[in-house]
Amino acid sequence: MRKSLILAVLAVTAPMLSACGDDGPSITVYNAQHEQLLEEVVPIFEEQTGIEVKLRSGSDLELANQLVQEGDASPADVFLTENSPAMSLVDNAGLFAPIDQETLDLIPAQFVPSDQTWIGFLGRSTVAIYNTDQITAEELPESLLDFADPEWAGRISYSPTGADFQAIVSAILELEGEDATRTWLEGLAANGTVYDGNDVVLESVDSGEVEVGIAYHYYWYRDQVEAGENSDSSALHFFGNQDPGAFVSVSGAGVLASSDKQEDAQAFVSFLAGAEGQQAIADSYALEYPLNPEVTLEPPVKPFSELQPPQIDVSTLNSETVIELMQDAGLL
Repeated sequence: MRKSLILAVLAVTAPMLSACGDDGPSITVYNAQHEQLLEEVVPIFEEQTGIEVKLRSGSDLELANQLVQEGDASPADVFLTENSPAMSLVDNAGLFAPIDQETLDLIPAQFVPSDQTWIGFLGRSTVAIYNTDQITAEELPESLLDFADPEWAGRISYSPTGADFQAIVSAILELEGEDATRTWLEGLAANGTVYDGNDVVLESVDSGEVEVGIAYHYYWYRDQVEAGENSDSSALHFFGNQDPGAFVSVSGAGVLASSDKQEDAQAFVSFLAGAEGQQAIADSYALEYPLNPEVTLEPPVKPFSELQPPQIDVSTLNSETVIELMQDAGLL
């Protein structure tokens, strides 16, 4: 009986010991970027390095606030976002470690905050999506701010609850100031139709429910690649001349200072910024702009070099004031 008991215990513990022995290095990534994108890119990094990447996915501000609450006790090693205001929230709490210089050198300086504690690794351009059966490109305004004018009442749509639109508002706040941003939001609230999600905004324009929608470029291009069902009666208008409507939001990547896996975490961020990682992203479904100058998106996406975005310090975009202004305007 005793022998049987020993054999039973060994049968249970042996696999556990074997599993422990097989454990390799791993990092935990709080991921607010698109899960599908990471699922395409992460396996390349894992195969090259032998470092397992464990993803915990959520929205920009959800995960940023979680990191602030967790502080030094957070299990996260890396934080990725869709837009930069969430990065600033974590950075202002002093939770990031400096990025390795070799990684910083991969990305143009305008996409890196002055304290160099995180980097932008992807860009998404603000656009107006318009219904080609209802309006021409020549009839669109010169500035995104003009959509607050009474002539656009009932003609535009947007998705205010998402981090994308809030990042656009943060850019307007930085460029135009609080009073002008409040006026724009009030005008937009009076004129616009609110939808839940940028894909729905695209559908609303393509179906003719509204003439114009505010979103980022890649929603339209993705639909074109997949089937065109929600974009066959619409086109993109890129604002120029450094207008707020030409704002390019950056997706951020940073290493948590509390991580005890600094080398592996830094290696992952470096991979995302390096030519191979950026090319993998460019070849993915995402159709967001790589920020490493060595890598470009293939046509038909408008070349990044032809965009005319306003110059904005990515570390200054303020999510807290944006939320307050949007709440005051009744958009949240």
